[in-house]
Amino acid sequence: MTKLILNILAFALVIIMNTLAVTLPLNNQSTSEISNRLDILLTPAGYVFSIWSLIYLLLAVWILRMIPKSRRELPLYQNTSALFILSCLLNSGWILVWHYNYFLVSVFVMIGLFLTLAVLYRTVKQTDPSLLDMAPFSIYMGWISIAMIVNILYYLTDIGLIGEGSAGRYWSYAGLLIAAVLAVVVRISQKDWLYPLVFVWAFVGIGMKNLDEYGAFAYTAYTLAIVILLITLFYRKTSVPGHSTKSGN
Repeated sequence: MTKLILNILAFALVIIMNTLAVTLPLNNQSTSEISNRLDILLTPAGYVFSIWSLIYLLLAVWILRMIPKSRRELPLYQNTSALFILSCLLNSGWILVWHYNYFLVSVFVMIGLFLTLAVLYRTVKQTDPSLLDMAPFSIYMGWISIAMIVNILYYLTDIGLIGEGSAGRYWSYAGLLIAAVLAVVVRISQKDWLYPLVFVWAFVGIGMKNLDEYGAFAYTAYTLAIVILLITLFYRKTSVPGHSTKSGN
């Protein structure tokens, strides 16, 4: 019961911090206002960020499924509670440092969140999870993978190491390629079809945002989205995340 309560409190903190970031907003600036100060081509169109609603909904379901005592004692929850709580603290911490313009710190917090989710993802996979058990972390880790790359590019641009002109575009191409490779590697190595679909969603949004001004970059994003989608659909050694139902009943 203690782990259930702590998980609920940690998740509530995330929801509260993200709500305050929008409603106050924190430090009198919204998350998107800060992001839009710099021309980072890898930042997708605004609608793409609605994926947070799906992530938080899936995480809420994951916690609710912990309520029955029979499930509460499963390794799925016993082995992951500390990691889940840490991920919530890092998520909330990132909101704070981002809104108060500590961009270098935000990079380290984002990397910490990515690494925490990666370990959490592997830990969940080792518990023979159902689709509902695995999906929140496949999608969450996919989105944070992209956010981490964008966060790094933002910081490097903010300190002037990367320009916002042609040099910045080359770095954005590199970031796009790194993200695409990461999506394919996880698709094949983990046999996970949800993780790469997050990249397809993001890449289409990146293309839509840049289509008018940076057509070549937009079409590169579209092309990579198609490549990732085809690999996701037609890679034959397929294992649906959480294909077993042992812990999902």
